[in-house]
Amino acid sequence: MDNCFQRIELFNQGRIPDMLRVKYKLMGGDTFRFFRGTNHLFFEDLAGNNPLPPSPISWLCGDLHLENFGSFKGDNRLVYFDMNDFDDALLGPAVYDVARLVCSIFIAFESLKIEEDKAINMGKLFLKIYSETLEKGKARYIEPQTAKGIVYKFLSTVSQRKDKRILRKRTIIKKDSLRILLAHPRHYALDMPLKNELTSYLNNWLQNNSYTPYNFEVQDVAFRMAGTGSLGLKRYLFLLKSNNQEGKHMLMEMKQSIEPTPKKYIKMQQPQWESESERVVNIQQRMQNIPPALLSFSHFRNESYMIQEMQPTKDSFNFKLIRDAYRDLYQVIHDMGLLTASAQIRSSGWKGASVVDELSAFGGNKQWQDSVLAFARIYSQTVKKDYLEFCLAMKNLNTKTVAKPKVLHGS
Repeated sequence: MDNCFQRIELFNQGRIPDMLRVKYKLMGGDTFRFFRGTNHLFFEDLAGNNPLPPSPISWLCGDLHLENFGSFKGDNRLVYFDMNDFDDALLGPAVYDVARLVCSIFIAFESLKIEEDKAINMGKLFLKIYSETLEKGKARYIEPQTAKGIVYKFLSTVSQRKDKRILRKRTIIKKDSLRILLAHPRHYALDMPLKNELTSYLNNWLQNNSYTPYNFEVQDVAFRMAGTGSLGLKRYLFLLKSNNQEGKHMLMEMKQSIEPTPKKYIKMQQPQWESESERVVNIQQRMQNIPPALLSFSHFRNESYMIQEMQPTKDSFNFKLIRDAYRDLYQVIHDMGLLTASAQIRSSGWKGASVVDELSAFGGNKQWQDSVLAFARIYSQTVKKDYLEFCLAMKNLNTKTVAKPKVLHGS
């Protein structure tokens, strides 16, 4: 199928129509947003014509790009900078994550109007640090005490954020009771039968799951819109209240998990998982140094969901703010290279992944780096072509401004 828009429509079949319209509108914003929302095109194109060099088998993020790194509070309550999205995680050639990340540098930098020379230098930097870290064979991690430069400032800032910050942004007091703020542009009301069913379900989960916060119950629930690639899937936001600490509240989300996008195109035996959410959580716990607090998985209406705490410390870099600061860009890309290699080292030898010695040998062989950089430069132009074709198709459809629906109904 050659038509870009038809390929996108086919991939997104079955998603919530209201959310899908929002996704398409966001994808039309710029080439980088389009790239983030079309991971399937990347792997489909690779399956048809793969110029990438051979590499060891590794656990992959499966959708690695500049905005899938960020800060979060680990289950030891310390704040880390690391990969933070594993929805498409699976077993595959180590170089796939590397190539997609370098592609994202070229695409994002062009969207930010950063010169191509800088994109090339940053691509080379990422490959250099990734390879050197692999060659050493020792996983590293980044927290405020080990961070440097702009990453240190970033983590130090988010570490100071209190739980009340996220509650202030996402809740409102109604009739002396705290409720989810439905006027928030990313919150949507649910019809009452679904809302009641979700409330009952999560209350039961809170009482019977060892990963739950102690002695909390559901006070309110709404639909939450977030991300780009996952838009159109089901994602629920829960406001919880403590039963033994008056005035204590927290937010949790329940996010639908589906089959990883690259699985259709990576012809490799994958481990058997009981559910897609079990896959996501298990790989995340293995690839990250410390996983986020209260990370778990469950099932609702025969569908698979990840469940996790919403954190004020969860954030990603706004590259618009550092686009003119070469030293800051250097530090962020350096650390992303280190963390990508560290995640692969940390998960080496597990459930079919290559052992660390094979990864180390791959890192020590610098001959493959130029071919990955060349692929990223060429493929970034393919993405730009697809983006322009997508925008033209959307224009021809005479798509009107996306109106926020008053209520989302259960299906």
